[in-house]
Amino acid sequence: MSVLVLVDVKIKPQSFDDLRNWMKNNLHDTRAFDGCNGITIRRNQDDPTNVVFVEDWESRSHYEKYLAFRSERGDIEVLTAWADGEPKFVYLDNIGV
Repeated sequence: MSVLVLVDVKIKPQSFDDLRNWMKNNLHDTRAFDGCNGITIRRNQDDPTNVVFVEDWESRSHYEKYLAFRSERGDIEVLTAWADGEPKFVYLDNIGV
């Protein structure tokens, strides 16, 4: 069963353009990664420092392998440098309704 992953993070205002450029250059790796069904990035209309990654994965283990890939490449370190605090991860199952 697929899992929807929400990654809710605050981005330092001066880092938003860096984040957007990084995503334009690197999300093709995410979309091509084994188990990724899709990803979109959303910005909160009421708080432009709040960004939510909306990711659809085949399974949580696929997502965890993807995170390990990003960590090994050093991408997580780069991304967290632009964050203002720790991201919140939410893993959601479809309840079939």
